[in-house]
Amino acid sequence: MIPTTLGETEPLEVLPISIKRIIEEIDYYIVENEKSARRFIKKISPRKSQPNLHISLLNKFTGAEIIPSFLDPCLNGKNVGILSEAGCPGIADPGADVVRIAHQKGIVIVPLAGPSSIIMALMASGLNGQNFAFNGYLPIETAERKKAIRKFEKISRENNQSQLFIETPYRNNNLLQEFVRTLSKTTLLCVATDITLATEFIATKLVGDWVTDEVDLHKRPTIFIIQA
Repeated sequence: MIPTTLGETEPLEVLPISIKRIIEEIDYYIVENEKSARRFIKKISPRKSQPNLHISLLNKFTGAEIIPSFLDPCLNGKNVGILSEAGCPGIADPGADVVRIAHQKGIVIVPLAGPSSIIMALMASGLNGQNFAFNGYLPIETAERKKAIRKFEKISRENNQSQLFIETPYRNNNLLQEFVRTLSKTTLLCVATDITLATEFIATKLVGDWVTDEVDLHKRPTIFIIQA
């Protein structure tokens, strides 16, 4: 399980040197996007032969019936690397599907250290890191989204639990505005965007203190956290 950067950062600024060694040793990869995976591999190991790479695509279009075959190299004594599009594979990422099959086949799973936007946002938020839940995407339809936001706010209040969300980057500004309109003014809201990048912005405020136009989140990877 090989983590990648969260954006256009020099890999060895945020990844341990051991990742470079692992990349140089492995020729079989399971990835979300071949182009970005090859670019990452080339950036961290410029001398590695790209034609020798064996790439299997694992994304929302991958048929479940072919996923087990991605692990055939492991059964023949080869190491296989799983790469996410950004951050840690298996976390808010389809990599979990192939890992579950690997466990069934008795294949050893080795998770490597690297940046996770979910964990790093929670670290920097000042909100409850002892009890939290990652909820992924909220509904797109306005009425359903408002209903979901109120539901998660209630869960947070009743369980003293931080609630984490992501959104498609071009909808980030709309979601921030929806949080500010819908949540109680005394609920805490953390916005963490461009984590590890030069443009990183992380702030936690009461909802009543947020001014939605103070930060432009458009097309910037962002984690939202609420705690009532």
